[in-house]
Amino acid sequence: MPVNLTPPVAAELLPVSGVLLGTAEAGIKRSDRKDLLVICLEEGTTVAGVFTQNRFCAAPVTVAREHLASGHPIRALVINTGNANAGTGEQGLQDARMTCIALAGLLNCEPEQILPFSTGVIMEPLPVAKVVAGMPRAVAGAIENNWFDAAHAIMTTDIVAKAVSRRITIGGKVVTVTGMSKGSGMIHPNMATMLGYIATDAAIPQPLLQQMVSEAANRSFNCITVDGDTSTNDALMLIASGRSGVVIDASNLVAMQAVVTEVATVLAQAIVRDGEGATKFMTLRVEGGRDAEECRKIGYAIAHSPLVKTAFFASDPNLGRILAAIGYAGVADLDVARLALYLDDVLVAENGGRAASYREEDGQRVMQQSDISIRVVLNRGDAAATLWTCDFSYDYVKINASYRS
Repeated sequence: MPVNLTPPVAAELLPVSGVLLGTAEAGIKRSDRKDLLVICLEEGTTVAGVFTQNRFCAAPVTVAREHLASGHPIRALVINTGNANAGTGEQGLQDARMTCIALAGLLNCEPEQILPFSTGVIMEPLPVAKVVAGMPRAVAGAIENNWFDAAHAIMTTDIVAKAVSRRITIGGKVVTVTGMSKGSGMIHPNMATMLGYIATDAAIPQPLLQQMVSEAANRSFNCITVDGDTSTNDALMLIASGRSGVVIDASNLVAMQAVVTEVATVLAQAIVRDGEGATKFMTLRVEGGRDAEECRKIGYAIAHSPLVKTAFFASDPNLGRILAAIGYAGVADLDVARLALYLDDVLVAENGGRAASYREEDGQRVMQQSDISIRVVLNRGDAAATLWTCDFSYDYVKINASYRS
């Protein structure tokens, strides 16, 4: 089960004026679930996004990038689960474009005004006929107050849907921000992780919106990892309908950025808490570094270590594995005699070895928790980085061994 993750409550997910969501059962992989989502946008809406940097990126990623770059105002997003349309060559690109053409016909707009997204099994052809056949039902049922169903429609191996809302008052007017994400395995960012969609009724010019989504991704989705595998289909999109009448500019940007980043962080952490087979949620804080990059490098070395992750699953304070990961992280001039390692409030290592005050029972006590913090103090500068990860359990292997069946 997910680690201390509460499923979203429909009544707590706030509609965003000008953003309509409709779902359908298209039967893409199986016939008993909603697997198609269409997000329709009223005129005047701006859209920005960040995408995977995996060189084997999926066809819909390529097409979505092209359509965003075209400068056409975006009128809809279409997301299917059950098939990633990745590793599908030229046919995959044709299928992604056909999806856009079909939805554009229903919405009376240009294909370049549609952004396609897919998630699921890689290297299998997209059943585009099923996707297209499901679109009329999704469009007909599109309403503003439908984030709960939408969050469920984009799930793959997720156990829990991921969605959250926040409100902020700017200039005496209330601004709504609602977002959803999906992801559980194949999680390691190189922009954002898996699929995420955040919408607000503030008015935000597209260049500023792009700046905001990049900043939000760097502080949230770019700080999580489950297994170190960057997906072929990653995307995080930020949508601004402008219906609240609040215009975001230099005078209120900091407040607006903070709430968008908060929503992104909640969604990103939810992905780790719902990591495939996860039983522990770990916060990794590396501080006292010369720059943020070396702090992240050390953090990811710990977070990606199968030996560290399996030790946490077993609640085994075999904490020398963390020291080993720090040592091979690639910081060539690191003075290990200066660093300190903490497990929650317990000092584990200092002066190049086991701390004199450390007792095995203290480590065991912390390792029994489901939420655990690991803090590495390098004592060589003022930089810091925080990452979030989870353990590896038997179920991670089982889920991924049988993913296609």
